[in-house]
Amino acid sequence: MELHSTITWHDVIDSTNSEARRVLPYIDNLSVIAAERQTAGRGQGDHKWHSMAGVNLTFTAVFKFHHPAEHDSEEKRAAQLDVKDALYITQIVTLALRLYLDSHGVKARIKWPNDIYVGDKKICGILIENVLSGSNVDSSIVGIGLNINQTDFPADLPNPISLAILTGKSYDVHKELQVLMEYIAQCLDKSNTEEGRAYLDTVFNEYMFRLDA
Repeated sequence: MELHSTITWHDVIDSTNSEARRVLPYIDNLSVIAAERQTAGRGQGDHKWHSMAGVNLTFTAVFKFHHPAEHDSEEKRAAQLDVKDALYITQIVTLALRLYLDSHGVKARIKWPNDIYVGDKKICGILIENVLSGSNVDSSIVGIGLNINQTDFPADLPNPISLAILTGKSYDVHKELQVLMEYIAQCLDKSNTEEGRAYLDTVFNEYMFRLDA
């Protein structure tokens, strides 16, 4: 199955996750809400996501999953996902980010549960909010903040890094989002088969680590 993304850019928005939730009934699988600047960007728990306007990727990708009662002609939906298998969403996104960074020569690891690190520095945070329907995941709202061009960070951020710092290059964030979404679509497609899910499990466990308590 070939999956395509529809990307909508906003100059300023409160939170791309919040906007995705507002428009969720009207958008398709793999729709993307992206922002040059968020006024209320959110991270895990009570954390806020800090990002300089216009230089990084702050966006939300929406996954919509297929249910047996719906018509098979709805090609844009991903395969059905049981709530107990919701970890695959994290695996899909983190693997896609690893593959994207690897394409730029950057080797990354996955910090449990939803951060991407290069060495001991954080390059990306992920906020996943699932919408459930009975024992299934109906939709997943996946917020991603990826440091692309920023080279100067607030002093209260303990360990940030960006693609520009790592490579010495600057990037067109609109083009980079299109490339990253191709990797996300490919990894989402892997979750549709047992072989693909086994691959997601293997890679996630290989590159995942936990910080010492």
